Amino acid sequence: MSKKIALLTGGGDCPGLNAVIRAVVKSSLTNGWKVYGVLQGFSGLLDPENKVIPMGEESVRGILHIGGTILGTTNRANPFEYVENDEKKDVSSRVKENFHQLGLDALICIGGDGTLSIANKFSQMGLPVIGIPKTIDNDLASTVITFGFDTAVNNATDALDKLHSTAESHERVIVVELMGRYAGWITLNAGISGGADVILIPEIPFCMDRVCEKIEKRYNNGRKFAIVAVAEGAKPKGHDELFSKGKGEDGRQEVVLGGIGEWVATQIREKTVRDTRTLTLGHLQRGGTPTAFDRLLSTRFGAAAVRMIAEQNFGIMVALNPPDIIPVPLEEAIKNSKQVPVDSDIVISARQLGLSFGD
Repeated sequence: MSKKIALLTGGGDCPGLNAVIRAVVKSSLTNGWKVYGVLQGFSGLLDPENKVIPMGEESVRGILHIGGTILGTTNRANPFEYVENDEKKDVSSRVKENFHQLGLDALICIGGDGTLSIANKFSQMGLPVIGIPKTIDNDLASTVITFGFDTAVNNATDALDKLHSTAESHERVIVVELMGRYAGWITLNAGISGGADVILIPEIPFCMDRVCEKIEKRYNNGRKFAIVAVAEGAKPKGHDELFSKGKGEDGRQEVVLGGIGEWVATQIREKTVRDTRTLTLGHLQRGGTPTAFDRLLSTRFGAAAVRMIAEQNFGIMVALNPPDIIPVPLEEAIKNSKQVPVDSDIVISARQLGLSFGD
């Protein structure tokens, strides 16, 4: 039986989004279904005449290896807290009404915890919704890994590799601030892979004296440079996280973390008198060509979402439970964030290599 499905991308952009879109469109067309792309996240469903477009084979031709999303995305269009004429409103009923007026049979929402939380609310309102987990932070607990993470780690590792030569040439300490919000997965994986000497993550509050001891030990042993990888959500013992923007600024739904890299660099400079520089990679981590791993995972997620629609299995998120892609209730998927276990093998291995976590 022919179906009409729509898909949208919400939250931050991420390598692999286009691969998901491609998989959803191609799998749906194979079933003889009609597919519609919703532009600019949930806001597109408030203006269906201009922002809900039909998609065919030609719409997704040649996009597998391209970063970003051809549908556009936003993290400032929560229909349950929608800002309209400088006033916050709940316009979810308009979204639901437009969904039914379009004659849609299912809505696929591709995003992180914010987008999937909105999707879950629409599911509770009776819309047939399926979520696909997307975040470079890898902080969704119900899936072993999210697409975009592998590419972000590779991008960050590449940057750390490049910094070694300039740090050694000038005998400098270079502090690199990486993304990840309240989870240290990117910083931990890239820090180890990129040969950082100190790794600071949100899960392990750090002491600057311990960080400086590690750096001084390197210099005293003849290694006249050091690399410090710090997650944007890392914090010193007894202190809160630093952030560059508060909730509500620029219409954002959450605070924007940032500034810890410069703070750490300043502390190192003052305590050790070493020439210290700082670099914030920022959105470089989430851009560019997705890795083969992310392309494959994205494709599997997209195809699995279409299978779930065929089975009338809604209110779920597709998740990686190796070797399979499985359905997980949306409510369960967004319940908890996934942080780095401080006693995990990867942390223990890093400590065995002599890396410092500042504790």
